[in-house]
Amino acid sequence: IKQIVPVAFVCYAFNLNLGSLVGGVGFRLRLYNKLGLDAAQIARLIVLSLVTNWSGWLLLAGATFALRQIELPPAFALSLGLLQALGVVMVALPLAYVAACFFSKRREWAWRTHRFTLPSGRLALAQLGLSSLNWALIGAIVWQLMPRELGFGTVLATQLSAAVIAVPTHVPGGLGVLEAVYVAVLGARVPTTSLIAALLAFRALYYVLPLAVAAALHLALE
Repeated sequence: IKQIVPVAFVCYAFNLNLGSLVGGVGFRLRLYNKLGLDAAQIARLIVLSLVTNWSGWLLLAGATFALRQIELPPAFALSLGLLQALGVVMVALPLAYVAACFFSKRREWAWRTHRFTLPSGRLALAQLGLSSLNWALIGAIVWQLMPRELGFGTVLATQLSAAVIAVPTHVPGGLGVLEAVYVAVLGARVPTTSLIAALLAFRALYYVLPLAVAAALHLALE
């Protein structure tokens, strides 16, 4: 644990700020290799991390969509009914993953030259629980910084939506993307200046501060 936790913290902080190719893959390859893991083990670790992260996102985002916690702008093409149905499907996916890990008799799966082994049901449940807690805490931090008239469910749904929209842009830290989503979704309800101020404070707390600690820790690890 004394070796794994610092490496995981460094990788996560750099992943948040510099993107998945640098923090999620590059730092993991280097730092876990220094701990003696081979390429196959590191690849399995990266896949496990990805499944953990997005299983919690699917559960919480799906729940907020299904419960209609987000108000779509009038120009948005997707209706609230379709968004609610999408939310139900999203919730079902991580639950199906956990059920498969508990009850599937086939534990190993192959795709082309890659082979995947299902974790135990207890581990899958821990993945889903920890990831959901992480995303909920992120939403809670932003909510505490936002104007009081915004409810937690609304802020959480917006944050989760912004997180996934930022992924394909490959913009480090989703800079500008996060702010644009908040302004588009909530700009009609609260002043834009209040939204931007809250998001800048969030970036300082959740991005910049951990990055400074991770940079110092990375120097120690090297």
